[in-house]
Amino acid sequence: MNNIPSVNLADFLSDDNDRKQKFVNEIGSAYEEIGFVSLKNHFLDDELIDNLYSEIKGFFELPLETKRQYEIEGLGGQRGYISFGKEHAKGKKEGDLKEFWHFGQEPDADANLVDEYPPNVTVNELANFNPTGMKAYRMLEKTGIYVLRALALYIGLDEFYFDHWASNGNSILRPIHYPPITEEPKGAVRAGAHGDINLITLLMGASTGGLQVQRKDGEWIDAIPEEGDLVINVGDMLERHTNNKLRSTIHRVINPPKESWSEPRYSIPFFMHPRSEMKLDCIEQCITDDNPKQYDDITAGDFLHQRLVEIGLIKK
Repeated sequence: MNNIPSVNLADFLSDDNDRKQKFVNEIGSAYEEIGFVSLKNHFLDDELIDNLYSEIKGFFELPLETKRQYEIEGLGGQRGYISFGKEHAKGKKEGDLKEFWHFGQEPDADANLVDEYPPNVTVNELANFNPTGMKAYRMLEKTGIYVLRALALYIGLDEFYFDHWASNGNSILRPIHYPPITEEPKGAVRAGAHGDINLITLLMGASTGGLQVQRKDGEWIDAIPEEGDLVINVGDMLERHTNNKLRSTIHRVINPPKESWSEPRYSIPFFMHPRSEMKLDCIEQCITDDNPKQYDDITAGDFLHQRLVEIGLIKK
């Protein structure tokens, strides 16, 4: 395997049961093998994607002192701006060569979650920044729920098993800016090798390459989606919940060749988290004699807190 598999969400959404099952089989087996897919026919249109990239470039081009007004202390980076080098991969000391922004959940009034989620931070200089970001947030959340429905069927659960937990979940949309590299990095890369924390990650096409995925044999391959596709991968929460049946694959963003150091890189992942009280206990359908239970019981909220400490966004 020299690239990530491609799947078509239109198959799952079709009225043809064979096409729907084809999608379930394809995405399930891909997530057992490599943990990543390239997904076409999602719910984001080209105009929304273009508008979002325009808005986030506009934000990251603001003066640093302006951006730092939106870095809110005490939130562990859950909302607003996170400045250059603050985050690092688990087990690394060097900060990643990036700055980023967080849009978070704006829950339905009847979900009783208003007090749990901090409010989003409004950028005063850019009137369309927040509305555009939250429109993309909703379309990515919708796409993610359908992917989780397919995975529920693949595992042998009710199709709508994840719906309650993922709807109004603690998901994060993270526009990232990797600035031009101006001097030889000392052990730092744009994003160190890591697994994602959440259930699944949906990644809009980055402005330049650099994303690599580690195969089971330890070799790194470039993850190159087809034009307009989303890259969607399994996170640690889903790997844990499925007792390692679905793989949270280690991935990284490498530095470009020296002749391309002057080029910035933009990337927009959507980290799909469940509600904090969701239990990540190993699903009984994924526990067998050959694959006994691998993890202790824990809630999504407690697991998230542990990992935010490990990557440097929350102090112990």
